[in-house]
Amino acid sequence: MEIIAAPDHAHRKGPASYFTGNVSLHLLTESRPPASVFAARVSFEPGARTAWHTHPVGQLLHVLSGTGLVALRNQAPRVIATGDTVWIDPGEEHWHGAAPDSAMEHLAVQEVRDGNGADWLEHVTETDYLTPPA
Repeated sequence: MEIIAAPDHAHRKGPASYFTGNVSLHLLTESRPPASVFAARVSFEPGARTAWHTHPVGQLLHVLSGTGLVALRNQAPRVIATGDTVWIDPGEEHWHGAAPDSAMEHLAVQEVRDGNGADWLEHVTETDYLTPPA
């Protein structure tokens, strides 16, 4: 058993290649064989979001605070808020992040397959991001 004290969690800025805006990643656990789970607390400032991406084994998001948006390819964004949980199926092209006027923090959990937890695609356009929510 290992206990990682809160101040010892790895913390880094979300890289510009995968995120738009200010995003902080707080790594809770990276894949440790034989386990294949990855979990992070992700903080998005207003307007910040991921690029389009997929997950080989799917992803679970649980909103810890604030209001955000999540969208599948060719669909309007949907509003998510504190306490909401989202399951994204394997291979679904999607993005998620904060609403334009609210910060949002979520827990992201996914399995890693063959060393890969996500396949990153292009950045979300302003038109896609600002499409009125469904």
